[in-house]
Amino acid sequence: MRKILLAALAATIALPAVAAPAMAQSARELRRDRQDIREERRDLNRAQRNYRENLRDRAWGRNDWRAYRQGHRNLYARGNWNAPFRYQAFRPGLAIGRPYYAQRYWIANPGRYRLPPARGGYQRWVRHYNDALLIDQRRGRVIDVIRNFYW
Repeated sequence: MRKILLAALAATIALPAVAAPAMAQSARELRRDRQDIREERRDLNRAQRNYRENLRDRAWGRNDWRAYRQGHRNLYARGNWNAPFRYQAFRPGLAIGRPYYAQRYWIANPGRYRLPPARGGYQRWVRHYNDALLIDQRRGRVIDVIRNFYW
């Protein structure tokens, strides 16, 4: 009886020492799996965003400027252009202040750059550093953003 009790006691003491590396390995695997899931979600979100942009581009005919820009790089050159405020990445639907779309930032001839036409008299294409923004001037809302439009 004494041998059975000692064997049982030895087994209970040795079991956590054997199980600990297995638990640590499973915890490592769990972290790695979670990281893989996060990366897959990021990839999926990026693919969905690209898909939506491509649909919008086709609907607006916006891809016209992309091919044109490749052949006319000097037209899209950034040049000596600075604003009195810092760069901020805008997104559609965001309300912005009037200084960001003041007359000095208007793109005077959007057709020259093969940009889609601004609808009505209240929409205007403006330049914000290398981005082109379509602004609703009445409400101060960003309608569309083309990032890295200029070189």
